Amino acid sequence: MNTSGSESERPTLGVGMVGYAFMGAAHSQGWRTAGRVFDLPLDPVMTAVCGRDPDAVRAAARRLGWAAAETDWRALIAREDVQLVDICTPGGSHAEIAVAALEAGKHVLCEKPLANTVEEAEAMAQAARRARAHGRLAMVGFNYRRVPALALARRMVQDGGLGALRHVRVAYLQDWLTDPGFPLTWRLRREEAGSGALGDLGSHAVDIAQYLAGEPLAGVSALTETFVRERPLPARDAAGLSGTGGAGRGEVTVDDAALFTGRFASGALASFEATRFATGRKNALTVELNGERGSLAFDLERLNELAFHDHTGPAVSAGFRRILVTEPEHPYLEGWWPPGHGLGYEHTFVHQARDLLCAVAAGEQPRPSFDDGLQVQRVLAAVEESAAGNSVYVPVPA
Repeated sequence: MNTSGSESERPTLGVGMVGYAFMGAAHSQGWRTAGRVFDLPLDPVMTAVCGRDPDAVRAAARRLGWAAAETDWRALIAREDVQLVDICTPGGSHAEIAVAALEAGKHVLCEKPLANTVEEAEAMAQAARRARAHGRLAMVGFNYRRVPALALARRMVQDGGLGALRHVRVAYLQDWLTDPGFPLTWRLRREEAGSGALGDLGSHAVDIAQYLAGEPLAGVSALTETFVRERPLPARDAAGLSGTGGAGRGEVTVDDAALFTGRFASGALASFEATRFATGRKNALTVELNGERGSLAFDLERLNELAFHDHTGPAVSAGFRRILVTEPEHPYLEGWWPPGHGLGYEHTFVHQARDLLCAVAAGEQPRPSFDDGLQVQRVLAAVEESAAGNSVYVPVPA
């Protein structure tokens, strides 16, 4: 942390990011914007971005707003002007980069899912605990916690608005893999992605369910399926990056869809669906919670809205009512636009950057922590174990 400058200036925090594709662009948006919207205790400085191809990473640095470019993540970690390392790479590299960064005395933000295996996630969580003793903090990037409507839902559940929870339902549906001619990219290879729709989408579903419920899943019973088991091998450009076509075919080694039920520690029931084969669904995340006193429902395609049913009211006027989550009293909305002017997907990364910077400045553990990410990883592993055993119920280790 750099505290140089006049007393009226806020201290700065140098950020280095590894990876610059879809998630790198989204995280860059958050780092660029957070200090322009919120009154932060630290100013993030976009110091350097890292990628393997020199020309591509320099172009990304210019496009995304980074001051410098590196081609080796170890060199990025070694920079004295980088105090926080943001990891936006495929899951297979998360553990190595995160552990090295924490051991080098850096704060860490790591994209979800935390790792590809429970063993990797455990190593990351252990490294984060050791680093915490020395004032270095780690957070996993489950950005949907930062949707104002879902943050409001969490507040309402905490305040007892639903009473005892009975059911949680989460579905995350996409359709971008329905074409069997879509190439065999890294997301379809277990060694790089860990799992398919389960890790990519199901990790979000599990995290948001546990976040809203305020308790962990105790066990699951699952089915998974791979609908297209072979795909064309991708072409490779000069940088070794996947293109859109190539010669030959390769095996898909991850799931295309996952369907599972679960039980929370309190006894509340849960159901989950994650697929990349739901034709017509582009990024459809829906959540519903039913409690003894009422229900909440959310749809990412209407992300500025939350539906609430108060079951304690008179039956003659009962039903779901729409809450437009744009008031300055709603979570994260104090820095944005007048009521009625909605936010979008990219704002979740601005809120994520804000929350992490505030935690670092206060020396407080940001959430979700690496331990939270590990717990999600244990749920995903239990889902795979259950599916392999024909839907046998598998407890989730505490």
